[in-house]
Amino acid sequence: MPVRDDVLVEEHLRQLAVRLRGPRRLRADLVTEARHGLLDAVEAYRDSGLPAGEASRQAVVDFGTPDQLAPAYQAELAVAALRGLSLRVVAFAATASIAGDLTWHGASWSSGPPPPSGYLLLAQSLEWIWAGAFLLGLAGLALVTATARSARPALTALARGTGVTLTGTAVLGAVAGAGLFAWSLLLWDAALTWPPMLLGLAVATAAHIWLGSAARTWLLATR
Repeated sequence: MPVRDDVLVEEHLRQLAVRLRGPRRLRADLVTEARHGLLDAVEAYRDSGLPAGEASRQAVVDFGTPDQLAPAYQAELAVAALRGLSLRVVAFAATASIAGDLTWHGASWSSGPPPPSGYLLLAQSLEWIWAGAFLLGLAGLALVTATARSARPALTALARGTGVTLTGTAVLGAVAGAGLFAWSLLLWDAALTWPPMLLGLAVATAAHIWLGSAARTWLLATR
């Protein structure tokens, strides 16, 4: 097909693409799949005897307007975004439960006086937050599978609620973790030069950014 005959098709796809939010790779794949379907329809109309311009127009009309098509595409993107968020939360929570203890193992201040009860409560709360996030992540993955098999509104609403809760839990965990680290520095000056603590801070910061990116993608996909 000559390039000039693709203009209407590409403009139609561009209008569809700007309406979609979600995982970048899947978004590109969906638009590519739509392009192939449209071009195949154009070719079929041309083979039936329609002029190139009319074939493109008819294929676009049959395909549907961007406003008509976007909701179905967006629903698929939202499910994929929830899968990505759930996987990252599960990975983060599982790693944090192990790495958290290693950060403190062998610290020079561990044999000194115990920290205040408030500090211990915050540390325990942080463990419970990420344990809950781990279970929520598993629930999110189960809902992704269920939603892929059935488009029932109740499942969709439950998946959305799970995504909101996952995002909120991740934010709460980040705030609690930052508070615990800052409190540690106030209690023990040596914590600022303790290599496992510094390494843990760098890794945790990068992991939270990684997790935040998935949460942002999910929020955009379900907005």
